[in-house]
Order: sequence, then C-alpha cells, then structure tokens
Amino acid sequence: MFKLPTLVSLLALAASELAAASPCVTFDSNFNLLVFGLDGKDWNAGTQDSWTNGTATDITTSGRPSFNGTDTTCYLAQFFNAVYVMNGESSDPSAVHIYDATHKSWSKQSVTTGSFDPSDFNTILDHDTNVFYALSKDTLYYLNMGEMTTANSSAIAWVDVEQSPYPSSYTNPVMALAQNHVHFLDIPGVSAGDAKIFVIHYSYFQPDAQSYPLPNGSAFPATHGQTASFFQKEGVQQEFAFIPDDGQATYVINVETNTTEAYAGPPVKDAGATYAASITALVQLDSQGALAFLPYTEGDVSANTAATWESVKAIAAVAPASSAAASSATGSVSGSVTASGSKVTSTSGASGSSSTGSASGSSSSSGAIAVRMSRAIVVAGVLGIVACVL
Repeated sequence: MFKLPTLVSLLALAASELAAASPCVTFDSNFNLLVFGLDGKDWNAGTQDSWTNGTATDITTSGRPSFNGTDTTCYLAQFFNAVYVMNGESSDPSAVHIYDATHKSWSKQSVTTGSFDPSDFNTILDHDTNVFYALSKDTLYYLNMGEMTTANSSAIAWVDVEQSPYPSSYTNPVMALAQNHVHFLDIPGVSAGDAKIFVIHYSYFQPDAQSYPLPNGSAFPATHGQTASFFQKEGVQQEFAFIPDDGQATYVINVETNTTEAYAGPPVKDAGATYAASITALVQLDSQGALAFLPYTEGDVSANTAATWESVKAIAAVAPASSAAASSATGSVSGSVTASGSKVTSTSGASGSSSTGSASGSSSSSGAIAVRMSRAIVVAGVLGIVACVL
C-alpha cells in the first residue's frame, strides 16, 4: 500500500542527500588563491591584493572531482603549475585528481595502493622531487608524481619506504615540509618545541629531535594541529606555520635558523580548519567555508607581530560561509585579530591530539569534515516537503 512520506522521513532523506563536502584551499604557481569544492564550485580569488576588495572567478569545469571524499586535501606542484587533489572523490579515494592551472583542465590519475591505506594517512608534497611522502599507520610511503600536469594512461603506485621509528600510538601525525625535510610534530615522548625529521634526499630518519625554541626560551606546544609551508620566490621552503587545534597562536618555524616565532592565532578556533601558505600570506579555510588570511613577511618579526587576520571577501562575496557548520567551529571572522605577544608553553594535548589518544576519525591533515548544504538542496527539500504535504 502506498503511503505518503512523513515529514520525519523526508527530513531523513534530505539529510542523507547532504553533500559531505570537503573543500580544500591552495594556490597556483602565480599565487592566485584557489578554493575547490566550496558551495559545489571551484573559485579563483586572484592574487593577495584582490582578496579584500575583489570578486572571485568561478573556475568550475568538467572532469573535476566531486570533493565529497573524507578529508580532501590539495597540493601545489610549483614547478608545473599543477594542483594535486587527494581523497577528492568518495567513490575512488585512492585516485589523485590533477588540476592543470595553466590550461584550467582536470584529469584523474589512477593509483595502485598496495599496503598503503588511502583512508588512513597524512602526507606532504616535496617541492623539488614532486614526490608525495605519506605516513600511513606505521609505515612511510612515497608516490612519485614526476612532471605530471595531466594524468598518465597507466597507474602509478604508492611505494613502501620503510617502517616508521615512531611509537605505534602516533596515529594522527602532524607533518610539515621545509628544506626537503619532512618534520614530524607532536610525537609521543618528544618535547614541546622539538620535531623529528625525515631527510628526503637521503631517505633517512634522523634519530635525534631538532629543537626550534622561541626567542624567550619557550616552545610551541606538543599537541596536534595543522601546518602549511611558506613558498619562496626561488628554491625550497624554509619556513612552515604550525597552528595547534586550539588556535591560540600561529607558530612559524624557520629551519634555517632553528627558531620559532609566535603570531596571532586564526580568527576561528577550529580544529577542522585547513591551511595553505603562499610567499606572503597564510590562509585559513574553516569548517563553515569561511576564509581568512594573515599577511606575512619573511624575516620581519615586527611586521608579522603587528599583522592582523582579514576575511577573504572575494570568496565570501560569491560563496558565503555555510550555516550548516561543522560542530568544531567555535568562532567567526569578525574583524581583525592582532598578535597578543603571548607565548604558549603548555604541553598538554588539545582535543584530537595523537599524544593523548583522543584523535577520532581519519588521520589525514584536513581534520573534521565540513558538512555543507547547498542552496539548491535546501530549496529542493523544501519544495519536496510542500508537495507531499499538499
């Protein structure tokens, strides 16, 4: 017997149709700000001088992934003006989608995983070799992207490098790239302000931790967080930003001087936020889909201390932050945030820290999934309910 659907069943159906969107933020080689999968579209916000007063361009085109994977991440291959997207498609999580930023086209590279687990990893893309290095469970792997700006016809493979020397409890790794070295933060038993290092060119885990103290002798906390490496006009990255999940400060680690500086924390204290850096800015994409940036000048501590986070209005104008925010967001962009000059020295783990065993879900770097409801789905759902009621 046919039954009209109830309001509850309609809402349940609508909920099941929600796009578990996982947008990501990065740059092209000219440092135009790119945001993929935001409100179901892809956007180019232009260079930094247009972020606060311009309007982003819709660059959505055919062949793109759905950006419905778990913890989607994207990476700039600077030499080739290409963006590589990991976990961009829930139906094919092992594939790498490639955006050719020069020709504004997409292709999908098939990948053989072997023992690599595409649902449980964190990774960086090495600048010079264009090779991904990933920690999946207790093993380090690499994936060689060569000079790809479009996909090959044959599959490429994740290759087992060696077993990680880190404790088995290190299940949600914090990884950063600088000077062709992979830096691992928040390893159980490693002191605040220290990092363990994998030397890419020698395929070698350094046995001793490297310290990166702040000028006053304090240290960045031993806790989970997100990272983003600052690019250079020429050469490899020499600095990376570390933003703990509590968002209380932005730490910039310089691997040339082995020092750290502390600057203003992001405007939204969001463990699910993701970050990208250019040469002169650090960008936050929070779980609501709002973007903000902190201007940055390498080597100028005074300017960076005085710098304030600003909203990327060029994106907000075309893709406003969703009201269906992930529950991890605890604030919103409401003007500028200045550095307080305080140095966080606590070594207690924030929620999700691998050192406390409280991490949940996937260990990939983008944290919590941002659930976003498109306006089209909202309208369709409302019309469907009205139609059934009538």
